[in-house]
Amino acid sequence: MKIPSVATERLLLHPLSVGEAERIAAGEAEPGDRWGEGYPERGDVIAVTGFLRGWAERGDPGVFGAYQIRLLDSGAAVGGIGFHGPPDELGVATVGYGLVPVARGKGYASEALRALVELARQAGAEGLKGDADLDNPASHRVMEAAGMRRVAEDEQLVHFFLGF
Repeated sequence: MKIPSVATERLLLHPLSVGEAERIAAGEAEPGDRWGEGYPERGDVIAVTGFLRGWAERGDPGVFGAYQIRLLDSGAAVGGIGFHGPPDELGVATVGYGLVPVARGKGYASEALRALVELARQAGAEGLKGDADLDNPASHRVMEAAGMRRVAEDEQLVHFFLGF
């Protein structure tokens, strides 16, 4: 199933194919790939590795896959965002995201997450959850800006949730 890209005011969320995810995991861009400075980061490699594992175990996740965050004006990839797989038995999907250092602090993560929230809502999810390290208040603000609320905290993580 071909999933369309999602455009926001400044970004394009490009759904990754297996081939694109494999190139990111290997750190090997093809001539047509437009990778921004510092892309992919370790977090991108971890995320696409999980995406590839999920694809192999469960098949095509449809809209609940991995997306490359690209700048709309240049097409340069500056990070990733996506789901850890399809929604669970309660209809809740888990989200994750990350940006290269040069793209941080510009509101891109919040903009991308708001678009992902809407995508999940339209696809029939009942809600979204995510987490961030205790010492990552910037990521806390990203989830709060997308409408997620803090629901729990443990010794390492702050947990967020948004029901639809």
